Amino acid sequence: MKPAPFDWYRAGSAVEALSLLAEHGTDAKPLAGGQSLIPAMNFRLARPGILVDLNGVADLSGIDTTADGTLRIGAMTRQRTAERSSTIATHCPLLAEALPWVAHAQIRTRGTMGGSVAHADPAAELPAVLAALGARYQLRSQGGERWIAAEDFVTGLFATALEPGELLTSIEVPRRAPRTGHAFIEMARRHGDFALAGVACSITLDDASRCVSARVALFGVGDGPVLSTAASKALIGTMPDDSAIRDAAATAQAEADPPSDIHATAAYRRHLIGVLTRRALSRAIERTALTESQ
Repeated sequence: MKPAPFDWYRAGSAVEALSLLAEHGTDAKPLAGGQSLIPAMNFRLARPGILVDLNGVADLSGIDTTADGTLRIGAMTRQRTAERSSTIATHCPLLAEALPWVAHAQIRTRGTMGGSVAHADPAAELPAVLAALGARYQLRSQGGERWIAAEDFVTGLFATALEPGELLTSIEVPRRAPRTGHAFIEMARRHGDFALAGVACSITLDDASRCVSARVALFGVGDGPVLSTAASKALIGTMPDDSAIRDAAATAQAEADPPSDIHATAAYRRHLIGVLTRRALSRAIERTALTESQ
């Protein structure tokens, strides 16, 4: 297959890219890594008349930290760059743990952090991981900028809060609190395949080993990442022993509403969520002792 005819513009800066998107309206699509958009165009599932190429926009890439310890990732940062980043490994080990599970190394070499988030595939790892981390996204247009929480960004199946003319330009992850543990687990038929189901979680304990914060994000079981508020409520205020973990996993399982397809039934995916959530929470709580001095 070949794509339908389109015009191509290579932006040299974020300002130029936003100007082009505003000029051409809904007929224009930003091109980041192209690992999802180009195949869709080749199958004519997507037919943009204009592509605004962001690959020459240096000010949309980069990984750094702010004075308060916030991790900032430019949307055009390659997934492979993030995977190998010592800054991410130090400041955001949950993201570092999840990145090798995103597709295959060849795809991660071209795929971008912002592109994966904006594509909003319900089986994608990064939107769920960033929701579990309490991240937020910077959305820019010619009219200004706004910030949106990661859990509010995906609005439906392959749908996001991005308005026409807007770009996702930056990702910010808050500094980890002391005694915060994390875990990422997914189940796929083969490494690199889309996940049948997966869990990313972040747990914070106080000095008495009582849970003061919990974020449990599920993926592959809905129209987008599911931040399980029920699982969080089941954990906060408890001493997270085996009983509390089982209760939280059961509430996450009940909250999931997975689809059936040729790869797995809804019942199997729901069962996976219970098992994977229990394993992930146990692992995260074990890791809280490793961050006491941070």
